[in-house]
Amino acid sequence: MDSYIDAFANARVLITGGLGFIGSNLARRLVDIGARVTLIDSLIPEYGGNLYNIAGIEDRVRVNIADVRDEYSMDYLVQGQDYLFNLAGQTSHMDSMRDPYTDLEINCRSQISILEACRKHNQDIQIVYASTRQIYGKPDYLPVDERHLLHPTDVNGINKMAGEWYHIIYNNVYGIRACALRLTNTYGPRMRVKDARQTFLGIWIKRLIDREMIQVWGDGTQIRDFTYVDDCVEALLMSAASSSAKGQIFNLGSDETINLSDLAALLVEIDGGGAYEIIPYPEDRKPIDIGDYYGDYRLIQGRLGWRPRVILRAGLERTIAFYREHRDYYW
Repeated sequence: MDSYIDAFANARVLITGGLGFIGSNLARRLVDIGARVTLIDSLIPEYGGNLYNIAGIEDRVRVNIADVRDEYSMDYLVQGQDYLFNLAGQTSHMDSMRDPYTDLEINCRSQISILEACRKHNQDIQIVYASTRQIYGKPDYLPVDERHLLHPTDVNGINKMAGEWYHIIYNNVYGIRACALRLTNTYGPRMRVKDARQTFLGIWIKRLIDREMIQVWGDGTQIRDFTYVDDCVEALLMSAASSSAKGQIFNLGSDETINLSDLAALLVEIDGGGAYEIIPYPEDRKPIDIGDYYGDYRLIQGRLGWRPRVILRAGLERTIAFYREHRDYYW
């Protein structure tokens, strides 16, 4: 799995959403393997960017505070780059329902602006787009593979689906090398925990550490799979470095599945305290719930050799320990 590392030695790498959860973890890995990294982030408070996420590597990355919706900034920033990890996006499902226009601007229009900037100013760039399992909607069968029909349940899923396919179209029509990874419940250090805008697991961990009640919505039997952020970073790097990924769409996934009540119980067990309760779905959340979901990642395993390495318990232990140490920067 490590044979791709040489591709990034002294490479010029651009990360949109670079001060966010996945972007900052990716940046740390890239500087460790010798890449020249530029981070783009708007630092809009609702979207997860946090300057503390790059604590310790500030002098090894270039930071540009810009919004991907700004076409002129993107026209300039893509120039001369070897790789683009396109991670910027609006991820909140409820925000997308309350404000569909902003979600459209960030997850659709800005994606075209980014791709147009590459088409006009850097056609040799390699792009990896962070898509989401949310675009599948409520699964017709499990595990969900890449051939599963797409029928998203919310505005965010529709716009992320469009953003993904803009990348594939630019790959197929203009020859701009692009691929997409459909991420599933990525978790770990540096994720947003002050609310559930990024992932429900974040607010669960905050509540656990604060000794507040963890709320499990529904009946607690909903099944999920999770990807530790280090495994997600490796998938991003492998996809960027491999010619076999060109024009492809890959699911990420896990060898473990767990229902939500068991997940809450596992968190309490690991931390040695806390409690959880099972409550009915809020009325505004119930219509967009997807029920059970876990993905089939055999395609990326077969093409690129990726598979998850970090088991759920170990990943949760690392995550809880991180926030206990650094809570002042994330609460």
